[in-house]
Amino acid sequence: MRYVNQAVPKLDAQALVTGQAVYTDDIAPDDCLIVKVLRSPHAHALIRDVQLSRAKAVPGIEAVFTYKDCPDKRFTLAGQTYPEPSPYDRLILDQRVRFVGDPVAIVAGQTEEAVQKALKLIKVQYEVLEPVLDFHKAKDNPVLIHPEENWESLAPVGADNQRNLCAHEECYEGNVEQVLAECAYVVDETYHTKANQQAMMETFRAYSYKDAYGRLNIVSATQVPFHVRRIMATALNIPKSRVRVIKPRIGGGFGAKQTAVMEMYPAFVTWMTGKPAKMVFTREESMIASSPRHEMEVRVRIGADEDGRIRAMDVYTLSNTGAYGEHGPTTVGLSGHKSIPLYGKTDAFRFVYDVVYTNVMSAGAYRGYGATQGIFAVESAVTELAEKMGVDPVVLREKNLVKEGQVMPAYYGETAQSCALDRCLERAKEMIGWEEKYPARDMGNGKVRGIGVGMAMQGSGIAACDTASVALKVNDDGFYSLMIGATDMGTGCDTVLAQMAAECLECGIDEIVVHGVDTDVSPYDCGSYASSTTYVTGMAVVKTCETLREKLLERGAAYLGCDPEDAEFDGEKVTNLKNGESISRAEIGNRVMCNNGDALSASEAFSSPVSPPPFMVGIAEVEVDKLTGAVELIDYAAVVDCGTPINPNLARVQTEGGIAQGIGMALYEDIVYNDKGKNYSNSFMQYKIPSRLDVGTIRVDFESSYEPTGPFGAKSIGEIVINTPAPAIANAVSNAVGVRIRELPITAEKVYWGMQEKK
Repeated sequence: MRYVNQAVPKLDAQALVTGQAVYTDDIAPDDCLIVKVLRSPHAHALIRDVQLSRAKAVPGIEAVFTYKDCPDKRFTLAGQTYPEPSPYDRLILDQRVRFVGDPVAIVAGQTEEAVQKALKLIKVQYEVLEPVLDFHKAKDNPVLIHPEENWESLAPVGADNQRNLCAHEECYEGNVEQVLAECAYVVDETYHTKANQQAMMETFRAYSYKDAYGRLNIVSATQVPFHVRRIMATALNIPKSRVRVIKPRIGGGFGAKQTAVMEMYPAFVTWMTGKPAKMVFTREESMIASSPRHEMEVRVRIGADEDGRIRAMDVYTLSNTGAYGEHGPTTVGLSGHKSIPLYGKTDAFRFVYDVVYTNVMSAGAYRGYGATQGIFAVESAVTELAEKMGVDPVVLREKNLVKEGQVMPAYYGETAQSCALDRCLERAKEMIGWEEKYPARDMGNGKVRGIGVGMAMQGSGIAACDTASVALKVNDDGFYSLMIGATDMGTGCDTVLAQMAAECLECGIDEIVVHGVDTDVSPYDCGSYASSTTYVTGMAVVKTCETLREKLLERGAAYLGCDPEDAEFDGEKVTNLKNGESISRAEIGNRVMCNNGDALSASEAFSSPVSPPPFMVGIAEVEVDKLTGAVELIDYAAVVDCGTPINPNLARVQTEGGIAQGIGMALYEDIVYNDKGKNYSNSFMQYKIPSRLDVGTIRVDFESSYEPTGPFGAKSIGEIVINTPAPAIANAVSNAVGVRIRELPITAEKVYWGMQEKK
């Protein structure tokens, strides 16, 4: 192929490397009011009185708002397709504050200095309430976090605010208890993953203004512009037609910006004052009042027979959604539905989950979206099962992994139409030298090197739900404008979609102009999440190109005076096959500018009934210091099946970046609260993310399959790449020193004390 499966440079590469790229704060008008919020010092309290007079008297202060000024209409900040599964449990400002950092008042002023001074002069009287900080004790606790009567769940997800329950579900096939009782080997263990921050370079930020027609315009670093439009209209209680959202360049998101964390504050100020307003989160605010990964505790019971066939798996997940329910009902499902199906020969499975409210920062979407937590647990349990059986964990996986053509009952009954997981495992073994290095090697200097394996699967969009549409038009001189609603977060989706369009239209990629997202003019797209862009939006591109090719052929044939059946379009010209006459695409584009009755454009949408999973194997080699317990990652070999990689270079850097984030989750990152609910992990001094020096050698390869439902055989790659490091590293540490760490992160202290207990 000319462009697909080729390492085409990113369209914006030159702008990025020369520092010409501009972001939200770069383009905000100079006259924007500066917006900040006063935050609660208490994990759970009622606001009884707020004194604002001194704050309002500060020179340069435009407005100060409290809950009394805001609509009493609940909504969710989750960027999801309507009706959102996440409950409507938010207000712009609420009389009840539910975590340390929950907003109490909004201050808008002409300068940041004035706003900071005003914030210090607001006096709040609180009635401090008992918080629920332990998520094990949240369900059916007498302390209710959302006792309000206008709390609402729009979808049947098992939510009940009178039980502190954000979601509950049970699904199964076969009799798990009976099959487990018949198994020769059974593992029953519980694994705990903490909350993790996405830690994108660009913090949350947006600015807003009213246009000449009195409409609210919001310019936001968001992954979900169309969802933000709906969320803001709902929060402000105004028609959606009064809201426009524009997405400029984004400095990273990783799921954090699938939640509308702060757009409502400048939007509310603009709506109330009529003046432009801007809010830029500090790094501290992005750490204490954002949307980190859900803390989860996952109990796994898994059984196998004497021959090593895994016959049953039982997974129970307890998920901590925090003070609000954004993405709570949806992340948790992936912890089982994207871990249990990795093993294709089970006779029975059961998956049960509870999602509970607590008085800590609300969780949200983060790359991997619940699958990361569940795969850590299941892949750790499978290796523990292999240890109990006395067999090589790779051999156990080879006997049981899902293969192409198998129906996956735990994955919504879908069939694995494209699956190279077996080849991924074989290739990863070769890359790491498994046969020579397993299980461990004593290096003779007080250090031991061990290796461990982890497998993963994800999805490609949300089946029978998410929709993407694109618009494509021919301009004068025949170049194309490709308008998309998907959001490029730096991953290169604009480039990938242009590659597909250029391949379909048989033109140069420089002849495709990609237009960023503006909800007034862009075709509808759910946004960039759920690993959907390449697969879902890509298919919309393919469909649109096919329609536009037909129109180009028809128009060219009309200009040539022949029937379309007698003409051919080769990407550059339309040719009359009977006499050889032709007309160029450029000439067609120029002619339609005059005396034309039909626009030469096309728009198509795509929504898939299935979500074909990509697969991945990661093998980690770690070095453990037997004296201190310190763990150093030496080598990481990863092999991915993402169908046909549209752009191998971009797929590779996506994989390397996701692995680095997974390494951070496994070894370093931890959100720590004190006994009052205050978040101590409020900067990069306290919250350690890995640097280049911390991730060792990362090596990536691909084993291609062909997905028949995807564009050019492609599946997704965005999320799966974060899922294997945690179990692979935990398994490697266990092989190195015999210490099984079931709670992330895997710190030197945990390994050291584990070694002492062994002694």
